[in-house]
Amino acid sequence: MTRDVSIRATPTKHALTSRDQPLVAVYRAEPLRRELALLATEHGSLAGLPLRLLTRELDVARVEADPLASFDCDTWEDLAAARARIRDHGDVLDEWITAVKDELGIELDVDTRVLLDLARDAAHGVARPAAPLTTFLVGYAAAQAGGSGKDVADAARKATALALRWAAEAEADGPKNDAG
Repeated sequence: MTRDVSIRATPTKHALTSRDQPLVAVYRAEPLRRELALLATEHGSLAGLPLRLLTRELDVARVEADPLASFDCDTWEDLAAARARIRDHGDVLDEWITAVKDELGIELDVDTRVLLDLARDAAHGVARPAAPLTTFLVGYAAAQAGGSGKDVADAARKATALALRWAAEAEADGPKNDAG
């Protein structure tokens, strides 16, 4: 049987129950449209209606997920805690980099902090879209230079210095042009 929606269920603070997270879900389009139309007809508008009115009429499959897969942020304190957990959970980047290297057939040890700092400096010193473009170009330059981790670090250092120079020049000239 095909369900209308698969919703992430997260444990509550009491850990004996779980709470549906309807914003972390996969909805089938037709049942969703049908229920939205019915709710709009019944209430005159969808504005201000709680999401539970929608989900209670759908055939729901509850899916348990890793606690770090999403965060329920109802308060500013919840948001601060979620941000702290994301910062503390650096393993996801290491796992991602390992998976990408495996997929691309790359054997290279690289300091991801150097590349993340470069991306930050390019985004803030030049324009947000400069971040992925700059890291791509650094990778390309490193490959041209031999492809070692040292080559990546050297190219990243040069690009970071350039981004910081651009930021300093833009600051001296007035407001920066952020294309993103």
